[in-house]
Amino acid sequence: MSAPSNRRERWFRARVAFLGLCLLGMAFLVVVRAFPVQVSSGERLREMAEGQHLRKLRVSPRRGAIYDRHGAELAVSADVDSVYANPRRLKAMDQNPRSVARRLAGILDIDAERLAERLSSDRYFVWIDRRVTPHEAKRVRDLDIPGIDLTTESRRYYPNRHLAAHLVGFADIDGRGIEGIELAYEDELRGADRRVDAIRDRRGHVVFADEMQDDRSMQGQNVVLTIDKAIQHVAERELALGVRTFEARGGSVVVMDPSNGEILALANYPPFNPNEPSKHPTAHRRNRALVDRFEPGSTVKPFTMAAALSAGTVKPNQSINCENGVAKIGGRRLHDAHPYEWLTPTQILAHSSNIGTAKIALDLGKKELYRAFRRFGFGEPTGIGVPGETAGILRHYRRWYEIDTATVSFGQGMSVTNVQLATAMGAIANGGRLMQPMLVRRMTDGHGATIHENKPRVRRQVVPRRIANLVGQMLTAVTEPGGTAVEAGVDGYLVAGKTGTAQKADYIRGGYAKDKWLASFIGFLPAEKPAVVISVVIDEPVIAHYGGTVAGPVFRRIAEVTLRHMGIAPEGRQVVLKKKAQQGVVADAQPVEAPAEKLERGESAVPDVRSLPLRQAVMALHAESLVADVSGSGLVVAQDPAPGKAVPHGAVVQLVLERPRFHDESSSSSGADATLTASVPRGPDAR
Repeated sequence: MSAPSNRRERWFRARVAFLGLCLLGMAFLVVVRAFPVQVSSGERLREMAEGQHLRKLRVSPRRGAIYDRHGAELAVSADVDSVYANPRRLKAMDQNPRSVARRLAGILDIDAERLAERLSSDRYFVWIDRRVTPHEAKRVRDLDIPGIDLTTESRRYYPNRHLAAHLVGFADIDGRGIEGIELAYEDELRGADRRVDAIRDRRGHVVFADEMQDDRSMQGQNVVLTIDKAIQHVAERELALGVRTFEARGGSVVVMDPSNGEILALANYPPFNPNEPSKHPTAHRRNRALVDRFEPGSTVKPFTMAAALSAGTVKPNQSINCENGVAKIGGRRLHDAHPYEWLTPTQILAHSSNIGTAKIALDLGKKELYRAFRRFGFGEPTGIGVPGETAGILRHYRRWYEIDTATVSFGQGMSVTNVQLATAMGAIANGGRLMQPMLVRRMTDGHGATIHENKPRVRRQVVPRRIANLVGQMLTAVTEPGGTAVEAGVDGYLVAGKTGTAQKADYIRGGYAKDKWLASFIGFLPAEKPAVVISVVIDEPVIAHYGGTVAGPVFRRIAEVTLRHMGIAPEGRQVVLKKKAQQGVVADAQPVEAPAEKLERGESAVPDVRSLPLRQAVMALHAESLVADVSGSGLVVAQDPAPGKAVPHGAVVQLVLERPRFHDESSSSSGADATLTASVPRGPDAR
């Protein structure tokens, strides 16, 4: 073999050896570099890789619902779509923000220029439009724009609109409670946020999440109220009728079960729709029954009487000189609406004598009167559990002069709330026990299982049972012929109650306003075995201002329907109502046709109210435990359900009203008010 060939062979071998060394070196480097990747940082890098598909998502649970005592929905959450954008992804996918904004603006009815600015940002997330309609959501999906997507949110919905709105409250767009029960039970209703594993596709969409399969496990707690939806309907309807009839500023109604303190209805006027709270003035959202404090007037006389009878400073058959309606006490003259000379304690309550009540209070003494009022719960919050409740005002007796003792005894120089008043009267009705008022029965989970249940609680024994029963018997004279609240009497039932007519304070000029009044009536029935306490307060009525005239009829109409709804049969007692016959409230209603189907327990046949004025139509429906939903004014021209239809107690009957063609608008007031006020007595009445 020649020398050149040997040299080429050696050179080839050297090159192969060099190449082999290089490959070995590279392999060594790969191993060296791979070791920390695979071993030292392997777990971290695997987590990063999985993070491209697996993510921990923070999920807010569905807000719990709010129900009435029978399970009727008052507040629920519904799933709706919201549109959002990832501006960085739009940029990465070469999407023109202005073009995208114009396409979305044409669907969602939003400002394209402002949207383009937001889409041009360097952010990962911006809201475009929240709570869109299903049709809008579909059109956005059909665009299929990378970086534009939809997510599901819960929207708070109140299916009954204004019903119990002041009590239930409302939530904001992010599902946070703002007022009422929604705010008071925010933590329970909202529940706790959770972090769940979610799988995302290449576009970042969540396609699976194990722990989100059962919505109910993610739900906040449900709140079951003591409110009865049917009674609430009646209370709100009758309150609105009373306010409009007497052209008042507003009012409130509390319906309570005195045996356990449960609130069956809590109505306020003016109303508002919690689905659109921003469309109503803030004043309309005020829960007057808990927030408004007022001088109660004569409605506190039963508590003065109970305190004196309990202390033994007055006897049930004792006669007290009421000095023919004018008496001088503490350097000031007190007046009664009507002159009386000698009256018994029962007659003092029946005729609402300020002088008689003042004399009883002076014999009792200011210290004992103050302590009795505190025992009845005045001057302190009830602890009902709703934000905004006020305590009222009851000055300490050390700051009372003789005239203060007299005036406080009949409800001047102090202030209360309607809930306080109802709770105190409940103590008279149930044998002297001051109950803790209740609005929430229990809390349940997403499956309906009870988590917590509230039990009735006796705050204290205010007066002995025999004294409470005695005062209750005395109060029945108020609604009997000769009392101040004949129009509060309910046929077939014995009613115990008390009227209140109080001048409102004039905070500008001082003293009391001559033309601003507060009319009230509070009572319970059946008096022999009380099942319900009803307190009615009408603020600044114009047409009349006495409690018996203004608030008494509202009490009666609520009581009639409530007792029927509760299944409490009348006992055959017929109460003589002075003006009921004159007004012909139900007498002109058409006879009820035979229902198409047999009436079951808890059902009524819809009466024929066509051609009737609003007031008569409403009362005819209420006599059958039904609720009217009115549109228009004048006479009833159509109704739904039809006459004779069998419906459950508390059902709503739609009424359409039209004015007669010959109606002269220039000579009468407009709307339903003209019809409602036509038969309202305008003359003076007793307190």
